[in-house]
Amino acid sequence: MSSTSIVLRIGQAVVVIWATFTVAFILLTALPGDAVASRYDNPNLGLTPEQLATIREVYGADEPLVKRYMNALSGFITGDFGFSVATGTPVADMLADALPSTLALALLAFLFGLVLAFVIAIAATFGPLVRLRGFFRGLPSVLGSAPTFWVGIILIQVFSFALGWVPVINASTAQGLVLPVITLGLFVSAPLAQVLMRSIDEVMDMSFVQVVRAKGASEAWLLWRNVLRNAILPALTMAGLTFGELVGGSVVTEAVFARHGIGALTVDAVANRDTSVLLAIVVLAATIFVLINLVVDLLYPVLDVRLRARDKGSAASVATSHATYHVGVQHAARKADEKKA
Repeated sequence: MSSTSIVLRIGQAVVVIWATFTVAFILLTALPGDAVASRYDNPNLGLTPEQLATIREVYGADEPLVKRYMNALSGFITGDFGFSVATGTPVADMLADALPSTLALALLAFLFGLVLAFVIAIAATFGPLVRLRGFFRGLPSVLGSAPTFWVGIILIQVFSFALGWVPVINASTAQGLVLPVITLGLFVSAPLAQVLMRSIDEVMDMSFVQVVRAKGASEAWLLWRNVLRNAILPALTMAGLTFGELVGGSVVTEAVFARHGIGALTVDAVANRDTSVLLAIVVLAATIFVLINLVVDLLYPVLDVRLRARDKGSAASVATSHATYHVGVQHAARKADEKKA
């Protein structure tokens, strides 16, 4: 991929993040009332009007909309996300405290779902029995349609209460990750397995696979040396989209398993109408989503030789056109000199 394409992709990513910030700011601002009023404008707190006005001034609640937007935007650029109305804690500190837990859950769930998706896709394509292959082909639809909270509750009932294998009360860090990772991993594996199965089917019907099979190659050779190398690219795109969704979409899972992370922080911010925290979470989720997809886009030419050849061909055609143009100019100038002579 050329440097111009890379710069263009990065510019598009920056525009998407800015648009997300702007839309989220407008929607949160459009809510009736504000977080400061809902939190502090309460007779039971015994605050005087002067004290309430001071609090509103500290949080900038009375400033014009454009000024609040510019202050928030400049703060996000410099890493200052403001303060939580509910606790008075810097939002950046709250995110730094909650993000590692969510990232660990998302990364482990993604790896588990990726392995499970490969197992399902390979078993559905190269399984020994027709009925077994049919079972695995229908499994992703079941996994994808099952509600995440329902799967989490079922896993708790079976593996914690009935079998007692994984404790949910006073569990260690590793034990507390087992069931949430399985819950999110099942959700991840469904779209990945569907895309991978479809891609494998398309590659298996290509002529070069038939040629390799006619030369006596085994199914294992076809799978690992020919099919998967060509079928993995569509699944790579889906993997990037899915991992980007995991960070922002872990709210339900963390609530079911009472984990402290971005999900629990989101639930508390919604309950307290803590708009500064909500805005930071939305922008954080969008940033991670955009960065993951940017990395996937940049990896495509590395994994697919055809894309590199296309980029080289485009560059060569551009260079050829420039050279042809300069040769034409030189030829026209020479003809003009000959006429003058």
